[in-house]
Amino acid sequence: MSIRTKNRQPAAARDLTVTRLSDERLLLGYRQSGQRDRFTQLVQRYEKELFSYLRRYTGNAEMAEDAFQTTFLQVHLKCQQFEPSRKFRPWLYAIATNQAIDLQRRNRRHRAISLNHSRSQDGDDVGRLMDLLESDETGPLRRLQTAERREWVQGELNELPDHLRTVVLLVYFQGLKYREAADALSIPVGTVKSRLHAAILKLNEAWHSANTKPK
Repeated sequence: MSIRTKNRQPAAARDLTVTRLSDERLLLGYRQSGQRDRFTQLVQRYEKELFSYLRRYTGNAEMAEDAFQTTFLQVHLKCQQFEPSRKFRPWLYAIATNQAIDLQRRNRRHRAISLNHSRSQDGDDVGRLMDLLESDETGPLRRLQTAERREWVQGELNELPDHLRTVVLLVYFQGLKYREAADALSIPVGTVKSRLHAAILKLNEAWHSANTKPK
């Protein structure tokens, strides 16, 4: 084993250097050198947020775990195809979305968003989305409790067509910018915006349909 040591950094220094690298440099470094610490750092950076996205998308923690594993397997297999001019995050989400879709097709399961096992931060995510649905007027929507709001939004998200639901999840729950979401889905930015608008309209319509009672 011919490892040169005279120019090697101490382990702690190497770890600190790796943590400071951008996602793109980590992937390119892994591609060039095969150093597993760079790949591991990418996994650790995205472990929580990507699993959260996949769990929402599939509605099943077990399927989300499978999709997470296959996503990073594809990152490993396709790292040679990554273009240095691209951003890693939307590229990763494009892979993850495709893996989730493929997994659902193979399992042919009905998608359902779990409320009993949702993570604590879900309420904040739903709250941000609900802000878009609330008008300036005082109405029954403002009087809903957090748990009720979460249940209603997640139920209605589950009813949206896949192309609308995916955009909502990427932008409002995962925090991707319009350009990043467009890159992840290989669609124009204008299409991202129009799909978001359509999704919000459908959610508004669903709310008024469910809660407007005849006098």
